[in-house]
Amino acid sequence: MSELSVKEYKVWDLPTRLFHWINFFSILLLMFVGLVMLYKDALGIQNVEAKIALKQLHVIIGYIFTINLAWRAIWAFFGNKHARWTEILPGKNYLVELKSYLRSVKSGSPKQFIGHNPAGKFSVMVIYLVLVIMAVTGLIRAGTDIYFPPFGTIAAEYVAKDGVDPASILPYDKTNVNPEKYQTLSAFKRPIGIIHLYLSYFLMLIALLHIAAVVKAELSGSHGLVSAMLSGRKRIAGTPEDGDL
Repeated sequence: MSELSVKEYKVWDLPTRLFHWINFFSILLLMFVGLVMLYKDALGIQNVEAKIALKQLHVIIGYIFTINLAWRAIWAFFGNKHARWTEILPGKNYLVELKSYLRSVKSGSPKQFIGHNPAGKFSVMVIYLVLVIMAVTGLIRAGTDIYFPPFGTIAAEYVAKDGVDPASILPYDKTNVNPEKYQTLSAFKRPIGIIHLYLSYFLMLIALLHIAAVVKAELSGSHGLVSAMLSGRKRIAGTPEDGDL
């Protein structure tokens, strides 16, 4: 049996590649700072100033993460074929395509795709959904915890005592706050924080699985996923299902 010819295809455009790497490193940093915040007592971080500084750092990185994610959503309307929403959201024939792809995997000869295969498309959709929820819950907690934009002004105005300038409200300082409203705000933000925390665990799992899959693919020499995300070009043996660009 003759060996399939290997051809190189253009796949990820520059904005998509930049999004991927900014997203990857910002998530790693957010996870690191988040874990330090979570285990601050065990690490001997006790004073309020250090606690606030950690949250501020986490939020600033979170802004980079969120702006990058918003940019990716916009670019999905303007990018090349493999950057568009059609590569993220399953279409009307998705289930048929997924079943066909899974059958090919089971047979030992998986169909080749320049962009995401049907299983990968579902994974990307789930990951983006998780990222959006993480961004929204993170912004809400940034506003309700340390009064950072975009919701910080609203939170400060809500908890401030009558006649107190909301701009004078400080994180974790109850001096000028209405106790009842502060408790109401705490009750509101608590479940949001829980969602944010447990989704971060899920995201950590996804990140580990993604890294493991990339390492496996690189070692096998089958796809060169890292080089594809660096160069924007992907080497494929045989004819891809999604055709040339």
